[in-house]
Amino acid sequence: MATVLDIAKRNPNAAPVAVSDAARAAGFIEKTAELSVAAGAAPGGASLVGLTRDQLKDSLSAIGVPERELKMRVAQLWHWIYFRGAKDFAEMTNMGKELRAKLAAAYTLARPQVVSEQVSKDGTRKWLIRMASTGPLDKGAEIECVYIPETDRGTLCVSSQVGCTLTCSFCHTGTQRLVRNLTSAEIVAQLIVARDAIGDWPDAVPPEGAFVPNDGGRFVSNIVFMGMGEPLYNTDNVVAAIDVMSDGEGLSLSRRRITVSTSGVVPQMERLGTEANTMLAISLHAVRDELRDELVPINRKYDIQQLLDACRAYPGLSNARRITFEYVMLKGVNDSDADARKLVQLLKGIPAKINLIPFNPWPGSKYECSDWERIERFSEIVYRAGYASPVRTPRGRDILAACGQLKSETEKLRARARMMAEQGIGAEGVYAVRDGE
Repeated sequence: MATVLDIAKRNPNAAPVAVSDAARAAGFIEKTAELSVAAGAAPGGASLVGLTRDQLKDSLSAIGVPERELKMRVAQLWHWIYFRGAKDFAEMTNMGKELRAKLAAAYTLARPQVVSEQVSKDGTRKWLIRMASTGPLDKGAEIECVYIPETDRGTLCVSSQVGCTLTCSFCHTGTQRLVRNLTSAEIVAQLIVARDAIGDWPDAVPPEGAFVPNDGGRFVSNIVFMGMGEPLYNTDNVVAAIDVMSDGEGLSLSRRRITVSTSGVVPQMERLGTEANTMLAISLHAVRDELRDELVPINRKYDIQQLLDACRAYPGLSNARRITFEYVMLKGVNDSDADARKLVQLLKGIPAKINLIPFNPWPGSKYECSDWERIERFSEIVYRAGYASPVRTPRGRDILAACGQLKSETEKLRARARMMAEQGIGAEGVYAVRDGE
């Protein structure tokens, strides 16, 4: 018997769930995490970037800050880290030199390492980010984070796991092994890295030639948990990260501008709505259980009816807080008129919008994107039934930054090297800007 770690449970030390080898060979729902990190921990231990208020309080206590000063000192650190984007304790001029020296001796304000940055012709930016090592068996986990700018908003797509628990057949990230959950600090750090890179701090400026919103607002105005991983298999850390991101004295993102996407981890959905109070997106992609079992294998555990029942019960659901249903358009698989009509029938009574996603190809995929005429026809049927049905404009396809394409560079390089060799492309054919080059 093989085992799969049930990391959906709130107890990170929960016993593994037994899974037959035959079930695994058939493409079982979840993968085993290779490493385990305690919820809320900060791998590397030294950087204060990404920590919660309670974690900052503990860090200050550890260097001898008196109990009576802790609340004030946490507020000061919070302002400098999350409002000003400070990179050095010397910048914190409203703290005494002695305290700044103690902080500098014990901690840093280091960000995760940006291994590479790729910039799409449409302005999308993708960063390969290496986290601090968690121990001798970890050389530093790598994840991808994507910034998608528009004229009136900037959306940051963050990752919640290193790799992914699930095995969705159309998703490039799903072909990667699951290494571990990201901590809340590592999730928040992705936003810090992005704001550093695009100059989204007071008195900072964007890099020359960067495409950023021009409406006078924040360059990062929206967060979507649609990067690597299944967020609701890491609920503790996702909720904690959202608390930091939405704190009005720091990063100050509206919870209504934070969307968490799940493939259907039904037991965690109510908790997400109650504790995080964010917008919800559902990776649906099929209207029949037999097809969704193949496309989104977690459907074998929580079928469409269970998923939709949980959607109807989602805390705060209303016409003003609709659920987004994501539906990737796969040629000849899920894109018929009958599928569109069934989709409308299934969602009856749920305040919703349906986000149609043209399939983004990746090397080795067995699927093709639906023809544009078919997508338009599908959208028309849904729209006439009274649902908003925008077709998501593919962004960052040329740098594999579009929906379903994220996969860490260490996994990608072997496949890319083979593809380049087969096509006679030299190393200069890959565009990437790396630190120090």
